[in-house]
Amino acid sequence: MRVLFKRIHPDAQVPAYAHDGDAGMDVRSVEDLVLAPGKRALVKTGLVMELPPEAEAQVRPRSGLALKHGITVLNSPGTIDSGYRGEVGVILANLGEEPFKIAKGDRIAQIVIARVERAEIAETAEVAQSERGEGGFGSTGVKQ
Repeated sequence: MRVLFKRIHPDAQVPAYAHDGDAGMDVRSVEDLVLAPGKRALVKTGLVMELPPEAEAQVRPRSGLALKHGITVLNSPGTIDSGYRGEVGVILANLGEEPFKIAKGDRIAQIVIARVERAEIAETAEVAQSERGEGGFGSTGVKQ
């Protein structure tokens, strides 16, 4: 699958996979900012993406930032639809206890490209019963 990136900022870097076999490619900031504890910000990447019609890009947190600093992607995973042609932005939130400094060029998130199946939508008066039924929101308990 071919994904195209256009740089719209002089400091933008095209995303790249860090290792063979990685599912996510690193995306970087084109701005300097400090994210205070409990705050969120839309961090610019300086990139416009062109995806094929059968794909989406999922924006996900970087595990090291999440574990070490409490930095996460607020709407994880964020979805970039194939028809979107605006700048790729990452909604970061600081769930940690210290201000977090983001510098130009820092890896702030990862993007996973996934195929999308378009569903055929139909309305019905009844749905089939299942073993699970209406159980949800922890209905199976906490312990295994």
